[in-house]
Amino acid sequence: MAEPRLRLRVAATAAGVLLLAVLVVPLAVPVDPQAVDLSARLLPPSWQHPFGTDDLGRDLLLRCLHGLRVSVLVGAVAAVAATVVGTTVGAVAAALGGRVDRLLMRTVDTVSAVPHLLLGIFVVALFRPGLWPVVASVAVTHWPSTARIVRAEILSLRTRPYVDAALSGGASRGRILVRHLVPGVLPQAGLAAVLMVPHAMWHESALSFLGLGLPARQASLGTLVQHARSSLLAGDWWPTLFPGLLLILPTLAIAGLAGAWRDRLSPRRRSELTL
Repeated sequence: MAEPRLRLRVAATAAGVLLLAVLVVPLAVPVDPQAVDLSARLLPPSWQHPFGTDDLGRDLLLRCLHGLRVSVLVGAVAAVAATVVGTTVGAVAAALGGRVDRLLMRTVDTVSAVPHLLLGIFVVALFRPGLWPVVASVAVTHWPSTARIVRAEILSLRTRPYVDAALSGGASRGRILVRHLVPGVLPQAGLAAVLMVPHAMWHESALSFLGLGLPARQASLGTLVQHARSSLLAGDWWPTLFPGLLLILPTLAIAGLAGAWRDRLSPRRRSELTL
């Protein structure tokens, strides 16, 4: 019991520190992260610049925090969009069954068979680089996993006695779906959305690194790594290292929190807690 609780505390502390830094530091420090100072270009990490500076003399700590804020925002919005689409498809497939179920599940299999990044590149290539094309790219590529989870959960809930009682009382399929089945899968769908945020952040970073995601002038973790490629080739490691670390740390923190959430949703775990 002590080890899971310790993991939860570490993950919650890391997530809280990152969230506080993203929300407070850019507002508390009155420095423009886009301000160019060529006299301070490519300074290594120091007390004055903990993350060093980039090739235009901009403070990397502030730029990384601004970039993390944008990446988390993109990841959260994209994860919510993908979860809504996946929940809708999974619920309709499980509720209607038959041909509709088979058609929707074959669609899920088809989308899942295509590599996410390749399909995401195709989606964003239809538009100019920007926030909403990236959100659409993540939503299009990541909804099948949620659809499978929701469908399986609803098929399980359909066997519960209260669903049989509602059917015996004359309730329609649509009413049973909205009033009884969908509320039962919301915790699982919420967990899927939380776990999807790191995937969406990595997806956005990969697209931005390739020049297909957010515009180069928009600071995100992906654009920071993309901008730092030339510095890395010249032997300056810090412009690439710190954005990469800020991409990994939220992933680990969210994974730890989601693991604790998943344990609480597990029927075996719930039975253990009630003993």
